[in-house]
Amino acid sequence: MRQSRLLSPTLREAPSDAEAASHQHLLRAGYIRQLAAGIYSYLPLGRKVLLRIEQIVREEMNRAGAQELLLPAMQPAELWQRSGRYERYGPELIRFKDRHDREFALGPTHEEVITSLLRDEVNSYRQLPLTVYQIQTKFRDERRPRFGLLRGREFLMKDAYSFDTDWTGLDGAYQSMVSAYEKIFRRCGLKFRAVEADPGTIGGEGGTHEFMALADIGEDVVAVCGNCDYAANLEKATSALPDPSLQTQSAAADRPEVVDTPGVHTIEQLGQFFQVGPEHFLKTLIYVPEGKAPVAVVVRGDHEVNELKVAAWLGVDHVQLADHETVEKITGAPVGCAGPIGLMIPVLMDREASNMDTAIAGANAPDTHLRSVCPTRDVAEASIGDFRNVVKGDACPRCKEGRLQLLRGIEVGHVFKLGTKYSERLGAVFLDAQGRQQPMIMGCYGIGLSRLMSAIAEQHHDEHGLIWPVSIAPYQVHIIPISASNSQQMELSLKLYEELTQAGVEVLLDDRDERPGSKFNDADLIGIPYRIILGKSAAQGQVEWVERASMKRELIPIDEAIRRIHTRQVL
Repeated sequence: MRQSRLLSPTLREAPSDAEAASHQHLLRAGYIRQLAAGIYSYLPLGRKVLLRIEQIVREEMNRAGAQELLLPAMQPAELWQRSGRYERYGPELIRFKDRHDREFALGPTHEEVITSLLRDEVNSYRQLPLTVYQIQTKFRDERRPRFGLLRGREFLMKDAYSFDTDWTGLDGAYQSMVSAYEKIFRRCGLKFRAVEADPGTIGGEGGTHEFMALADIGEDVVAVCGNCDYAANLEKATSALPDPSLQTQSAAADRPEVVDTPGVHTIEQLGQFFQVGPEHFLKTLIYVPEGKAPVAVVVRGDHEVNELKVAAWLGVDHVQLADHETVEKITGAPVGCAGPIGLMIPVLMDREASNMDTAIAGANAPDTHLRSVCPTRDVAEASIGDFRNVVKGDACPRCKEGRLQLLRGIEVGHVFKLGTKYSERLGAVFLDAQGRQQPMIMGCYGIGLSRLMSAIAEQHHDEHGLIWPVSIAPYQVHIIPISASNSQQMELSLKLYEELTQAGVEVLLDDRDERPGSKFNDADLIGIPYRIILGKSAAQGQVEWVERASMKRELIPIDEAIRRIHTRQVL
């Protein structure tokens, strides 16, 4: 491709609202342009990168035995109502009515559609197992689109679905997809971790894992062990059980002591008042579970409640903090003075809090706290469980020896064992070998392709621009003659361009009549892996070879440059 004809308008500065490095560089290098909040156009360079990612995904999906199809983006609301997700999905589901007043939604995912399709087309165990996938645009009305392609309202996704006769078959399909995902992300040059995760609105009856691209800008927090391969999303992560031998209880008084604490409500204020660290306090929060009566959740003062764990314990989809009025009605005190003793509602106590020998807690009275509270003695009716987020330094739940570290990550893939959640509700059954009807056992597997493109850019850039891995770069080679008016440089450039193109190499030739500095700045922004510069030495058969990743420059013969391209290209 001749750069003079390429639609790739570069920008000297990134827009002020572009926060993430990937967003800034993709805009500045002319890969994408914003149409509306969370909605982007892909210019030719951006589309070429996406196509390369799609090719890798297709190759690995096909190799894993999956078949490609294409499902409608416009979905009848009736399917979502039958699955129970129409209301649960919330405002992120883009809903509308057609001219006949029938309700539809733009698909953020396709579990309902694929299940209804297979329900009508598969009826015997002889037709199973089956795995299908598609690459399609999805829609989610994000409340706060941000970071460019990392959180958008319209995005490109690969979603796959497996159908088996039993759980053993699902386990095999799941592991096959996990393996395929690992190959895809490695081929794309991504640094990633597979982590245990929460299924969210997709739901399911089995395990689920997220694939996280490690990046400081990531919105997710991942807990990883420094000693073994344990890794989990913060929402799912747990730690080793506390050692009961550390709970002496000898320091606890016969009964809690009432202490007046005027104007003292936060953990920080309490620490200053009592002159101790936050780990010496019990923090009591009132939650309202969906469709149930309020509960109190108690954690140590230096810990945070994990609301997903609380919801899972209670068997509900979500919980929310009670408002100030509800807190005062239940505890008899304003927020900041709630405590676990004497409450007339269920109390869930985190196991780390229950392991404290003595603690300071709210007294359920205004401006009053209790000292010398023994959790297991004074709140004996509490249900003990894991209700908190892990913190850096917690003991690993798997090996017990390693300590957890907290890293930030971008979710680029998610795999689920759905079981019969959708097949039972939508009637996707088959006849087994004995002629009995059985629900299909399902799995689903997604990769956000446009998000993956942005995550790779987030990991592969420097202060000058993008540095694409060869496998997904829009072009493998960038040929830059120093002067477009120098006939000898242009003649050699065109000859080199034709030779490499004929050999199947993707080449971008900068034939623009621009200053060398502008050409080099644009080349740095665009981020093509290998660069061949033709200057004064071209007449002697010498070119400058530059690798974008290291910016190392070498003066080498043209034949050597051609040899290097043939040995390093990824087609």
